Amino acid sequence: MSDHNIVAIANQKGGVGKTTTAINLGAAIADLGHPTVLIDLDPQGNASTGLGIDPELRERTVYDLLAGPESLQDCAIATRIENLRIVPATPDLSSADVELSQAQDRTRLLRRKLQAAPKGSIVLIDCPPALGLLTVNAMVAADSVLVPLQAEFYALEGLSQLLTTVKQVRQTANPDLRINGILLTMSDYRNNLSQQVEADARATLGDLVYPTVIPRNVRVSEAPSHGQPVLNYDPLSKGSAAYRQFASEFVARLKLVPEEA
Repeated sequence: MSDHNIVAIANQKGGVGKTTTAINLGAAIADLGHPTVLIDLDPQGNASTGLGIDPELRERTVYDLLAGPESLQDCAIATRIENLRIVPATPDLSSADVELSQAQDRTRLLRRKLQAAPKGSIVLIDCPPALGLLTVNAMVAADSVLVPLQAEFYALEGLSQLLTTVKQVRQTANPDLRINGILLTMSDYRNNLSQQVEADARATLGDLVYPTVIPRNVRVSEAPSHGQPVLNYDPLSKGSAAYRQFASEFVARLKLVPEEA
């Protein structure tokens, strides 16, 4: 096992709770005592905004990390949450697919920089909702991929495309890449469709599907506009409880103990 764990959070479909999961998982595992770095690889910069990082504070961004001489240490900045740092994103990242396509070894730019991640840390990469060069960089850099899956009708069809990409990356650039797991998000147990999607996912994917399911919860939706994870915004909400439970399962799957243990 390497000195750190790098997990790409990916789904080419937007609106599935990917960034929400990145923010709240990051906060919850940091709260468990694990030094955590969140890489905001989405040009929309929603993870940065959701953690309260003002645009004027984003002096060194993930674009600098990919395209410049800056190191992870140079670009990662503190958040309001102890143990959690972020490499923020700005809209200039949207041109990266085109600009970096000419770079030598263009799919390994992020991998090279993340090899210097602090020992014992967990690095989460919030991927953009597309299977372009940025997402491929994340998968080449990562040890595993976490897939948030919204409990909706077409969920499993979209998943097959992502799994094909993981397989291609494994064959060409990162043979050790694996699926960390599938996290069902935005579930509404009053809705028969949510229950059916969960049943189908567990029947098809078995233990890859995490036991915890993230419920559809208004407090989870409100929290990013306040620049906070839901764990801080409303610690007693159902969404907070679900993300804390999921974080415990996630860390157990990585087989980690906190730094102070």
